[in-house]
Amino acid sequence: MVIWPGGQAQTGVLHARHQVPGAWLYLVAVKLWHANEEGQVEPVVYRTWVEAPAHVRPVKGASYDAVPTRTLPPAAPPLPVSDLGRPRGWVLQRLPGHGPARGVLHAPDCTEAPRGVPTLSLNTALDTAEKPGTRLCTLCSAAGELDPMLSGFDHIQDG
Repeated sequence: MVIWPGGQAQTGVLHARHQVPGAWLYLVAVKLWHANEEGQVEPVVYRTWVEAPAHVRPVKGASYDAVPTRTLPPAAPPLPVSDLGRPRGWVLQRLPGHGPARGVLHAPDCTEAPRGVPTLSLNTALDTAEKPGTRLCTLCSAAGELDPMLSGFDHIQDG
């Protein structure tokens, strides 16, 4: 069950579960309505990663035994983070140049992070990190926190 902002719930399909430091992310698919180019309304399936349990709940009686699940190794070393109490999210530093959008993702409190730019959510930061020309800052916790999640997603989606 996917929980929408405002508390509404919708039954979806769970495709994968991935444990990340301090949380679980679930790859879910939900059917929503979309107006096509001809103005006709049709159902469309959207897939996205959401954090559990804040945005998903189990469906009573459903079995999740066959869902691909990736957990952290029991003796996983701690990730190099600057401060566990740091502000949540990430910020994008845009770099000058031509071609695809180029930038660096930083923790909000990184000394190299731009000031006065919006803070990105986990999903937005992961989407941004996958774009060509975007790199993760190695001076702050951005690379240490986001890179393992990106590698894990590739592993799950590739089977």
